[in-house]
Amino acid sequence: MKILTTEIKNKVLKSMEQILDKNRVELLQANKKDLEAFNKDDQAMYDRLLINDEKIDGMITAISQVHSQEDPINKIITNKTLKSGLQVVNKTAPFGTIMIIYESRPDVTVEAAVLAFKANNKILLKGGKEAVFSNKILVDFWHKSLKKNGLSTAYIQLLTLDRNETQQFLKNPTESLDLIVPRGGEKLIAFVKEHAKCAVLVSGRGNNFVYVDEQADWEKSIAVILNAKTSKISACNAVDKILINANIEDYHQKITELKDILKESGVSIWVDSAAKNVLNEESLITEESMWSEEFLAMKCCIGIVDSTKEAIEKINKYSGGHSATIMTTNNETSSFFMEQVDCAAVYQNASTRFTDGGQMGVGAELAISTDKLHHRGPLGLNELVTNKYYVYGDGHIRD
Repeated sequence: MKILTTEIKNKVLKSMEQILDKNRVELLQANKKDLEAFNKDDQAMYDRLLINDEKIDGMITAISQVHSQEDPINKIITNKTLKSGLQVVNKTAPFGTIMIIYESRPDVTVEAAVLAFKANNKILLKGGKEAVFSNKILVDFWHKSLKKNGLSTAYIQLLTLDRNETQQFLKNPTESLDLIVPRGGEKLIAFVKEHAKCAVLVSGRGNNFVYVDEQADWEKSIAVILNAKTSKISACNAVDKILINANIEDYHQKITELKDILKESGVSIWVDSAAKNVLNEESLITEESMWSEEFLAMKCCIGIVDSTKEAIEKINKYSGGHSATIMTTNNETSSFFMEQVDCAAVYQNASTRFTDGGQMGVGAELAISTDKLHHRGPLGLNELVTNKYYVYGDGHIRD
């Protein structure tokens, strides 16, 4: 795709803001069809699928934020004139064609497209069948905006493929793909990695941990745990595992209080053998695999550790590499924890629910990457680019 001017890209975004705002009723009606066909037993997925005026406002805000951000294309990274006289300029450049595969979440149809488009990429949107009506109308809105500004609808495309068709597309794409982002559970990620023929950037599972150190402020720890566990169970930045240092003052009383508060909030609790000695009425974790599981439900595990080192080892063994928090007043302990824990985002005395592009100052995000190449954490506008070297000579030849 040719490089577009910032002006024309921003005009498309402004048009999309207006179209979304003026056609709320039409979008809500389409979403209602999806909701009526959905099995409401999966509350987390249902929450992701639901569109209301608040979510539409969020979509419009995401577009507005990207509109106001600096164009990330053709930005100079380095500019050097070598002894040979060659001028070597390294600039940001578009990836080309990005494919994103995601379940539910029709708001991704807006956020992924706005980011890819402003970064001058073409995007193929493979949403789940549960959001087919919502996604179709949102892409129709994008196409109206592109046409209004004299651009091809090829920049933003919706793929309506079943599993077998998706597999065949990944193996033998009908057009060149430069990057695929699977945004969903482990099965989806494994499926894409198995069949894709181009680079795959993983938006991994959550399964996030809170570790409460022996020098933690207990009241703040309770507040952070409650927020991280209960404020939005469908989010990949929710907490599923809680580790308590056995050396904390009033250990028995505190973990009993934590159990009572969580259960009052509707959270089911599973415990390891050490915690079971105090919380003897709670279910014992009998399968080690439970420590690796992302729940997306009002459910958590409580485990007891004897040291920060043990907590780090457990987190690095079982977490999804997404987010982890230490609750402590000891900055030296915190530094050790944050340096050694292998996650995209590590926190001291704060909820993992802040692992979000908007909350971390990135703006709209395509996904939260748990890969280490080429970027880790929220994939915002500035992360949807690659680079290209421009080398200027005057008949230069190499000896």
